[in-house]
Amino acid sequence: MALNVTDYLIFDEESGTYIENPEQVVRDDVEKHHWLNVMRTVLKDWRLYLMLVPMILVFLLWRYFPMYELLGCFKVTDDSKLVADQFYSGFSYFRQLIMGVGSSGAATLSVEFWRAFRNTFLLSFYGLLFGFPTPIIIALFFNEVRSNIARSVYQVLTYLPKFMSTVVMTSLVTMLVRQGSSISGAGIISQFLAQLGWISPEVANAGLLNNPSFFRAIYQISGIWETAGYDSIVFFAAIIAISPTSYEAAQIDGAGKMAQMKYVVLPSILSTIVIMLITKIGSLLNIGYEKVLLLYKPETYVTADVVSTFSQRYGIAGVMKGMASAAEMMNNVIGMLLVIGANTIARKASNVSLY
Repeated sequence: MALNVTDYLIFDEESGTYIENPEQVVRDDVEKHHWLNVMRTVLKDWRLYLMLVPMILVFLLWRYFPMYELLGCFKVTDDSKLVADQFYSGFSYFRQLIMGVGSSGAATLSVEFWRAFRNTFLLSFYGLLFGFPTPIIIALFFNEVRSNIARSVYQVLTYLPKFMSTVVMTSLVTMLVRQGSSISGAGIISQFLAQLGWISPEVANAGLLNNPSFFRAIYQISGIWETAGYDSIVFFAAIIAISPTSYEAAQIDGAGKMAQMKYVVLPSILSTIVIMLITKIGSLLNIGYEKVLLLYKPETYVTADVVSTFSQRYGIAGVMKGMASAAEMMNNVIGMLLVIGANTIARKASNVSLY
């Protein structure tokens, strides 16, 4: 379609001629000097952009560059060659993991992988079920403490476990539930449960961490103790941002403390809850393997082994790096699908989403 002069010029009645549209002149000038304006902005706020450099380097070195090694999922592992030069094997590793075909030990490997995947999902699901509401409840309790000094003390006490290293925390847990030659020699938690009659003396003496039935409970309880207080910061910040007039209006209507929580506080922080829930669902299958690695034993593999420890055992400690990469690849792809699904459901249900 041919352009006319009126498409980019306007008629000036005073001069009787066509002149360039002033708005178009401004748009052309902005487009022409776009990168110059960008550079001026960067130079003006160079300190802020300088602070971004460490974060960018971290993402490049630990998030983007390692993606190159994902080629190992589709190639025969050969440590003497670069990943790009290794022989292409297609989806053989994925077939061995999913269906147990392709080699003599593939069936056993597939069984162990699905066991690790089931344990990963169950540990994450229980953590979401019991661990996600706990910070919200703690934040609600903090909001009801009127003494600033008392609230500060309570907050510090709940935040402290988060700043312990994983090694220190798991060592403490191991000491509390350790095995012993007698009830008096067992861990404090084991002794307490045995005296209440909830476990037998034999189980207490053998150590709770040596019993597969107790691993998930120990993992979840220690995880809530470690992170619940620190995770409550986000929810408490959302709560203190609520206008006092909302509480006053509820009090005039005769609402008590529980009613204010139900009809004022929770609806006001609903968007924060939804966003945090989506992020939690996104990391549903990303169990931190350090804690599991320090707590589990061959006797508890049936309930403790997760995809990350499975990959570590066969990829780093073993010689099946391609198989370990394929396992992590499957785990991460499913996690990505969970994020997309949770975000879509949240956007349709409450008009609140990450994107």
